[in-house]
Amino acid sequence: MKNNQSDIQEIMEQIVKFTQDRDWDQFHNGKDLALALSIEASELNEVFLWKEANSVNIDKVKEELADIMNYAFLIAYKYNLDIKDIILTKLAKNAEKYPVNKSKGNAKKYNEL
Repeated sequence: MKNNQSDIQEIMEQIVKFTQDRDWDQFHNGKDLALALSIEASELNEVFLWKEANSVNIDKVKEELADIMNYAFLIAYKYNLDIKDIILTKLAKNAEKYPVNKSKGNAKKYNEL
């Protein structure tokens, strides 16, 4: 059975191969990748616009979320970032800012707890 790191690596390799096969690396600078990610996030928002959250088209959610994740992975690749490491590091920082005893069941920002 694969571990999560090899799954992440496999996904990264497939995304990079897809873009390299099409010679799109020339367009994938950090700024444009960040803009593309933001645009795709807006497209995900549009899927939910004027709908109840539970009546959304899940296939459209999957498509837009995949686009968001593809661009996020490409940004990580562009800057040689370890996806597992950056996510776990951020979770650790958030755990300090939002201790369970103060934040459980509470939607307040860390500086309001």
